Amino acid sequence: MTVNARIALQPWMTAPETRAVFEALAAGGADARFVGGCVRDAWLGRRVKDIDIATHAPPERVMELLKAAGIAAIPTGIEHGTITAVAGKAHYEITTLRRDVENFGRHARVEFTDDWREDAARRDLTMNALSCTLEGCVYDPFGGLGDMAAGRVRFVGDPRQRIEEDVLRLLRFFRFHAHYGRGAPDEAALAACTEMAPRLPTLSGERVRGELSRLLAAPDPALVWDLMIERGVMAHLLPDAVRTVRLDGLVRLEHDLGEPTEAVRRFAAVLDTDRAGALAVAQTLRLSNADRDRLAALTEPPMAVSPSDGPMKRRQALYRLGDAGLYRDLALLAAVDAPGPVALDAVKAALATAEELPSLTLPIAGRDLLAMGMQRGPAVGALLKQVEAWWIAEDFRPGREACLAEAERRMG
Repeated sequence: MTVNARIALQPWMTAPETRAVFEALAAGGADARFVGGCVRDAWLGRRVKDIDIATHAPPERVMELLKAAGIAAIPTGIEHGTITAVAGKAHYEITTLRRDVENFGRHARVEFTDDWREDAARRDLTMNALSCTLEGCVYDPFGGLGDMAAGRVRFVGDPRQRIEEDVLRLLRFFRFHAHYGRGAPDEAALAACTEMAPRLPTLSGERVRGELSRLLAAPDPALVWDLMIERGVMAHLLPDAVRTVRLDGLVRLEHDLGEPTEAVRRFAAVLDTDRAGALAVAQTLRLSNADRDRLAALTEPPMAVSPSDGPMKRRQALYRLGDAGLYRDLALLAAVDAPGPVALDAVKAALATAEELPSLTLPIAGRDLLAMGMQRGPAVGALLKQVEAWWIAEDFRPGREACLAEAERRMG
């Protein structure tokens, strides 16, 4: 293949650990390049998260070369040609070049090759089919550089064939358009996605959750989510996830406040359902128990939370919820749902209230009442609840001595 461009060398490319891995492979005559997302994001000036390397050397040979150089080699996916190299604190996934022999959807039968173009042809999107040498020479066999410059997310080859190979690629198209696309989406890709959408229920909940969570983390996910609804994609996954105006409001509020994105909160924002519906969504997406409970509570809140509440009422809501994260999420969603504009300072004050939870602890316990002479039994709990209600009404200010005195007064 011809070199199509050059990329300025970056710290992760010139790191001693990276060079050690490339030198170990070169010592055995193995050609190696960076591939996939690290090349794409480096070209776009984005932060590189994972470093993937491809080589024509078979995986067993890769392990030999790494070990000979004193680099730890883990056979994480050796049956698929993938080795993980651990150099210092850095991890590198090294995969042998492959070509499809037969395709059975996601589980294709492959064989190793030394043809870089054949390997690139297996990628889903043109921007993910790039490769780059250690010196910064970029190879672009399918026009990914031009697509990125145009903000165009495009499949490698026939979109329908790419999706047939793995239906998850349908969701990846929308996710990548949310993060990298500009303007109108590729029509050929959209047509294939619309046609193949009925196959989405065959995917595991975990894989669907991963893609949708990443999509929701985009700077402006509501537009793409609307597109998925319009094209009938969501009807096959989450038919109740239709409140895109609300999602957009939450995203803008988070941006204005500098709040980090949170997937469960954004899922809750877009759902138009009740607690039972939220639990069904949690089952579909295979959420953890904690995330399931959070989604249900955000969809049908156990109590009203409003940024317009005064400090005392905010603290009372926080105390009764007993969960600072849930309180923050409810406050944000309440601000989005407010019938009129909500001052940003009011939302900030509500979020700051969540930091007070550790200090909102009743200063006395049942053992203190027993020490005062009460007999064990239901009366202890009943009195403790009375004192707690008084303490809450006093805005959580009374300390231990005052609470003990109140308990004694109520004991008569």
